[in-house]
Order: sequence, then structure tokens, then C-alpha cells
Amino acid sequence: MKLIAFVLPQFHRIPENDKWWGEGFTEWTNTRKAVPLYHGHQQPKEPFQQYYYDLTSPSARSRQADLARAYGIYGFCYYHYWFKGKQLLERPVMEMHQSGEPSMPFCLSWANESWTRKWDGGEHELLIRQDYGDESDWEQHFYDLLPLFKDDRYIRVDGRPLFIIYRPGNIPRWNEMYRLWNELATENGLAGIYFVRTLGGFEVPEQPGFDAGVEFEPHYTFAHGNSQRLWQRMLLDGQEHLVFDYDQLWLSVLGRTHRRSGGKIIPGAYVNWDNTPRLGLRGQSCIGASPRKFGHYLHRQIERAANLFQSEFLFINAWNEWAEGTYLEPDERHGFAYLEETRRALELAGYDPAAMG
Repeated sequence: MKLIAFVLPQFHRIPENDKWWGEGFTEWTNTRKAVPLYHGHQQPKEPFQQYYYDLTSPSARSRQADLARAYGIYGFCYYHYWFKGKQLLERPVMEMHQSGEPSMPFCLSWANESWTRKWDGGEHELLIRQDYGDESDWEQHFYDLLPLFKDDRYIRVDGRPLFIIYRPGNIPRWNEMYRLWNELATENGLAGIYFVRTLGGFEVPEQPGFDAGVEFEPHYTFAHGNSQRLWQRMLLDGQEHLVFDYDQLWLSVLGRTHRRSGGKIIPGAYVNWDNTPRLGLRGQSCIGASPRKFGHYLHRQIERAANLFQSEFLFINAWNEWAEGTYLEPDERHGFAYLEETRRALELAGYDPAAMG
């Protein structure tokens, strides 16, 4: 059982974000500006001992890896942003590759959405459009990633680098693209690419070429969990704000059948959810979360992953999504409690956390 946590790299400055959002923007900008919207709403989220790190710092990346390993996290899955030849937020991963440190296993998830001012991946108020180009662009994209795929730390399945695509249904010539990538992989000494599609908050079309799908929670349950009763509406300042119950959503996750069409399923887990730092009242927030509950539900999901899904992986959303309220990193309110519960969940399932990381 290998726990893999999604990692957001937007904790360092880039010129584009300086232009779009103001000089010095990082994800900490959103996190720090958050305010409580209703009684009991826990905002802002603050990192433990006010450690507002910069991911271009080798010491910050090493600290993340050391911390994750100590509590049983096997690897990190970094979001990858590629727009027809232009990469964004790539420095942490590329510097990690070039330096060889830290030694943490990793893989990539291509967040293939347009960037907008609404943080919704749509087509309104565009900052940069997701454009897939043609064969020459796909080839360039592959060769941009080839050094990472060949990195000894890159997570593989049967010798093939595991590569997640967030919105596979958005790729207009997917059939041709995945065939080309597999051909290029073979030509360059790889056994192919282990393509994984994200099962998230959008339609999941039947498409060839994917070896598995990964549950991305809580979005998958938001969209596909028959969870109409999950939501409550609060009227705040004349505007509706959506909240949901932590336990109810987790019970929906755990009650979902493992038998689904579309091939192998890699199960997912979520720590918490609150994206009001990004969206304000337009966002959604969760009521009733706690480290103890997370540990209980994670333990059950680990057992389901092993016994029902027969999966060697379980993906957790997330390691450091501070502006979406779902993070394992220690904070001022709970300290290391979520990480401690992660380790405890592994132990209760019969695994040695030291061997996991």
C-alpha cells in the first residue's frame, strides 16, 4: 500500500502570477487573506510556526519529504502545467530532478485546464488558454517530460511511468496523442506510459488508452456520489454559500462500489475541503472535519484499497492545498494531528509506516 499525496507547486513567485494577481503572489496570498464567513468557520488556515515556505528553496522541499516519509507517505504527485510549449510553476520539480534531492518518489498529474480569474478551469476571464496543438506540440511535451520519466525516483507501474491527466475528455485528439506518446516512450527506452485518468467533478467519457482511473475526492463524490442531500445552503450577506457534512461525504466515498466500468480504479481520500480563500462566498466549505475522523475514514479506505480494489496505491487530496482547505502539512490549530492520524491508519491496517515512506 503506497499513499501518494497531491502537491500544489504554486508556493513560489512566477512572472505570470505577478502580472495577473499582483507582485509577489503565491498560494499563501490566498491563504492569508481568508476570513471566517460564519460562526465556527475556521479561517484563515495558518501553517505550523508560521512556516510560509517557498518551494524554490531546497530546504523547503527536503523538509516536506522528510515530514511525509516520517508519517508513512510513500510519494508525491505534483501538478504539472503545460500550455502548448509553455510550462508554468515547473521550477520545484525541475530543480528536484536536477539536484537529485530529496529522494522522495514522485509522479505528475497534468492539470490540463485553462487558467481563469474565477479559478474554475472554464473559458471566461481567461488568463492562459489550454491549447493542445498538433503532433509536433505533443512530441515537444513528451520530450520536456522525458528526463523526469527517466528519473530513478519517478513512480512506475510495470516499468511504465505513471502519468495522470486531470481532464482527459478535454483533449480533442486523445487517441492519436496517447499512441504517439507510447511510441516515443518505447523509442526512448521506456516500457510505455501508464496513463491514469482523473475521476473528478466532471463527466468521465469512455476513452481508450487509460490503464486506470484515480478517484479525486471530494470532487468525484460531489459530481457522481448521488449526494443531493449532502449540501446545505447558507444565506450570507444576501448570497448563498454551500456547505457539506464531512462524515456524510466520507460515508458516500466508502459506500461506493468498487465495481465500475472503465477499467482499474485507484481509490482516493480527502483531508478536508474549504476553497473560500480562493472564491469567498462562491466557494464551498466543509462542516465537522477533525483529525480523528480523517484517521478513521482513511483506515477504512486503506483496507478497501487493498481488499476490494486490489490497488497498490491510494491518492490523498492533498499534501498542501492550503487555499482549498485540504492539506496534511501541520498547521497552528491541529499541529501534526492529521499526519499522526495518517500513520495510525496505516498501523491499524497492518502496515509499517516506516516501510511505506
